[in-house]
Amino acid sequence: MTVTEALLWVALPYVATAIFIGGLIWRYRRDQYGWTSRSTQLLESRLLAPGSILFHYGALAAIGGHMLGILVPSSVTGALGITEAYYHIISAGAGTIASIAVVVGLVILIYRRLTIRRVWVTTTYLDIAAYTLLTVVILLGVWDTVATNTIGGGYDYRHTVAVWFRSLIIFQPDPAVMKSVPLFYQIHATIAWFLYALWPFTRLVHAFSYPIQYLGRPYILYRRRFATARR
Repeated sequence: MTVTEALLWVALPYVATAIFIGGLIWRYRRDQYGWTSRSTQLLESRLLAPGSILFHYGALAAIGGHMLGILVPSSVTGALGITEAYYHIISAGAGTIASIAVVVGLVILIYRRLTIRRVWVTTTYLDIAAYTLLTVVILLGVWDTVATNTIGGGYDYRHTVAVWFRSLIIFQPDPAVMKSVPLFYQIHATIAWFLYALWPFTRLVHAFSYPIQYLGRPYILYRRRFATARR
């Protein structure tokens, strides 16, 4: 294992994860009022609605596909009767649709932020950094999905990238498997760790705000119009 391999495929993931977790804890303890997306809907909503819907649903689909592809070994899908060819068709097709939605949504949101003066003035340097990293990660992912897997001959990352990622989870990193990974996949994985490290300190932190209590909330809330008189 070379120094570069150790830095990229062992040190970087663990350092980024530590910053990510520590940053979330720090942000929650010190800046709960800032734990939002800092919505600009009141400033402009015509472009925000389609852009936000396409981006968020496309991103959720892409993240779900990544989790299934990386965390579920090919032996499991094979045991379920899903052949490699069939898995490739499903992942490439669904990934392409999700990629289109994410890219179109992101383009709308970036165009909105750059052209609407009232929205642009609310943009911080951290927002610019987050948008830049997010754009690079998404475009690389789109290239890997559409150009390599859909149009090209395909690449089964489950035997390399997925194995490496799972080795990190069990604290037995195996960077050797990343040697044969195509360059764009390597860059995609590397830039993603920088995005994760920056995540807790930007508006992207709102992705971890789920109103779980709403699941048990009644449709109509009843409350007294006037306070009960004390006796």
